[in-house]
Amino acid sequence: MAWEELGLEADRENSRNRDKLVGVYIGILAVILAICSMGGSNADQDSTQQNIAASNVWAFFQAKNARRQALRLTADEFDIMLKSNPAMPDDVKKSIETKISDYRAQDKLLTTDPKSGEGLDELFNKGKALEALRDDALKRGPYFDYGQALLQIAIVLASVAIISGGNFLLFASFILGALGTAATVGGFTLAFPLPFAG
Repeated sequence: MAWEELGLEADRENSRNRDKLVGVYIGILAVILAICSMGGSNADQDSTQQNIAASNVWAFFQAKNARRQALRLTADEFDIMLKSNPAMPDDVKKSIETKISDYRAQDKLLTTDPKSGEGLDELFNKGKALEALRDDALKRGPYFDYGQALLQIAIVLASVAIISGGNFLLFASFILGALGTAATVGGFTLAFPLPFAG
């Protein structure tokens, strides 16, 4: 009888130790889940911010392009006016030629202005760069989504394994926890493609 009691006591002690280790494992998964959640939230915020910034740059680009087109049309109209009226007085002709020259100089400045960085060429490059940042943030989102789901399921399975004492659920939790952790790391690094994300 004493041997049986010692055996039962040893089993209970082993079960308590196992439950403690599983509890620590669940705590680690919870920390990884919190980091994953933060990464997903940051990816969402980054994609929204970059999208807004890109939209602002493209709106500015369109406004400058419309201004450039208006200048080109006006310069062309003045040029046609000069060619169609050769008898125009010299002072009027000189005034129109000056306007044409000014409009063409503004046209060049609207096309490229490295000093201010607000020429159409510079705005185009800036808009494309902001779109690339937005797209990068959008690529990160699914990693964090899958990571959160896998980590949450792993936590639930480990919790049930404590109650049931079963090792199969704990093993499944380890697998899902590892996949969730990998997805979290992938969300921060984009080191590998998600095989099941479209």
